[in-house]
Amino acid sequence: MGIAKVLKAREFKEGAQSFLEGKAPLDGDLNKEVTNIIAAVRSLGDQALWHYTRAFEKSIPHNFEVPLEAAREAWERLSREDPDLAGALDLSARQLRIFARLQREQYRDFEAELSPGIFAGQRVIPVERAAIYAPGGRFPLISSALMALIPALEAGVKDRYLVSPPQEGGLPDWRILAAAHLGSATRIFALGGAQAVAAFALGTDGIPKADLIAGPGNKYVAEAKRILFGEVGIDLLAGPTDVLIIWEAGEGPSIEGDAALAAADMIAQAEHDLDARARALVPDEAHAAALERALEAALVRLPDPAIARGSLEAGGLIIIYDSKEEAAELANLIAPEHLEVMTPRPGEWLEGPGALRNYGSLFLGRAAAEVLGDYSAGINHILPTSASARFTGGLSVRQFLKTPTTLRCEEGEAYQGALRAAEIIARAEGLGGHAASAALRKV
Repeated sequence: MGIAKVLKAREFKEGAQSFLEGKAPLDGDLNKEVTNIIAAVRSLGDQALWHYTRAFEKSIPHNFEVPLEAAREAWERLSREDPDLAGALDLSARQLRIFARLQREQYRDFEAELSPGIFAGQRVIPVERAAIYAPGGRFPLISSALMALIPALEAGVKDRYLVSPPQEGGLPDWRILAAAHLGSATRIFALGGAQAVAAFALGTDGIPKADLIAGPGNKYVAEAKRILFGEVGIDLLAGPTDVLIIWEAGEGPSIEGDAALAAADMIAQAEHDLDARARALVPDEAHAAALERALEAALVRLPDPAIARGSLEAGGLIIIYDSKEEAAELANLIAPEHLEVMTPRPGEWLEGPGALRNYGSLFLGRAAAEVLGDYSAGINHILPTSASARFTGGLSVRQFLKTPTTLRCEEGEAYQGALRAAEIIARAEGLGGHAASAALRKV
């Protein structure tokens, strides 16, 4: 028996609910704990923040706000001590900026005359204040700071607050500070967990109230964002990370050599944590067996394979499909965070009635490794999980923009017709004040 479960497409569809799992059911204890933290921050402000910081964090900051000078010094230190990492982060930042600018160009102000004398339009306005959360913990997410700061910068957000838990010396991880400098954070705060989300959602004496909170975090951060959504904007609610690889060996490489690429990308996802999900769709049992062998071989080469192995044993799947249409159906059902199409003609999967349509980010061809999306290719790695790619995309400049509409009217027949229609509909709904407002403007 292999490390990942192998099954036919029919078996997967019959047990889809158990295999997909969806979003985890509401954790009553987690919800109660986070609700209490939010209530404390709401009533006690900074006093509650200091209490939870002392209770939960590795070190206690002198002040929650970190001088921007510390970020500049961290960048200079990184450039001296680890020029390779500094150069890699600089490349990533440049790619992210180019891509974010192209995204921003897709959002524009417009006004159009819908009928004579009735002009409707939209304006594109960035939010004024955004808090960007960058997790610390076992794996400080240096790259996530750039992934959220740079779209906010390119969207035109005026105040961009980088927020990260205090580590050694009461400061965020020094490499996250370096990324904050590179990503042009306007203020920086050493604060973490649900209390950080509450602070920026509600505002305290020492913490500015934000319009939107973006960036990944642990289950406490995610739950706080879920509870406070409405009082503050959020990017999305991220759950365990996942990847789906549609793999079919081409004529060039051997099936064994090709399987190594698919296995490497599954393990790259599985090593995040035990809840991460790595899955593959393959056309026959020969592909499934080759992928199983490749997974075992790749795990042996990992310095510490325990997490990746545990993740694959818990939820790794290799699903054998009968046709391209069936594979696309399964992919759209799974709606993965990351979807790799490692087939001889990947572009064909985007055409026709059975096209791929549900994914957070799409990687076409063997060269388009998901790890490039994680770090350096310019697309964002903060993506929808738990099948939420069915209805949303990942973090982009879009989350930092508002598109309010406008209306301008000139006297004329079309204007009078719109007033009459408004009055009729208002009376049908029993809203006399609405009807009167329209009637007063009629001639």
